[in-house]
Amino acid sequence: MHNMTSLRSLLLNSSYEPMRVVSWQKALVLWFQGKVDVLEYHATFARSVQRRFQLPSVLRLKSYVRPKGSHAVRFCRENVYIRDNYTCQYCGSKLPGKQLTLDHVVPASQNGPKNWTNVVSACRDCNQRKANRTPRTANMPLLTEPRAPNWLPTLALEISVDHVPEDWAPYLNLRLHTG
Repeated sequence: MHNMTSLRSLLLNSSYEPMRVVSWQKALVLWFQGKVDVLEYHATFARSVQRRFQLPSVLRLKSYVRPKGSHAVRFCRENVYIRDNYTCQYCGSKLPGKQLTLDHVVPASQNGPKNWTNVVSACRDCNQRKANRTPRTANMPLLTEPRAPNWLPTLALEISVDHVPEDWAPYLNLRLHTG
């Protein structure tokens, strides 16, 4: 059986273009909301008290969503982690997303905005040590200057050709060598 926390689903636009990779939980929510058709399933099931649901592997949106332009990468926790390569921008530790936090370079209490150029990935220890100070006043220089990415990181970094589920390959125009 798979480790359920690592199961992801490929989300396609109604035009069958790959859009992003989502957690199995998000996939179930989209399915229950009637926003998607399930094209492929994982072999794993989620169970409620009274029912069990086969987890979606490939989903297709029922209505077309216009993709954002290449300069409009959505600002969110996951994309900040991807931009920063899951690395604390203070000590350089590479960690899983669950062990990272978001840190305001200029603290929110000092009117620091919540945006690409003021938020970085930080381990919990560094975030607590920096506390409500700027990197300069905390004597904790940033490893890299935070910038807004001009690429869509989700598919490029979450889909490694070596680890693409076999049932995703046709939707990504990949030929996988099996056997």
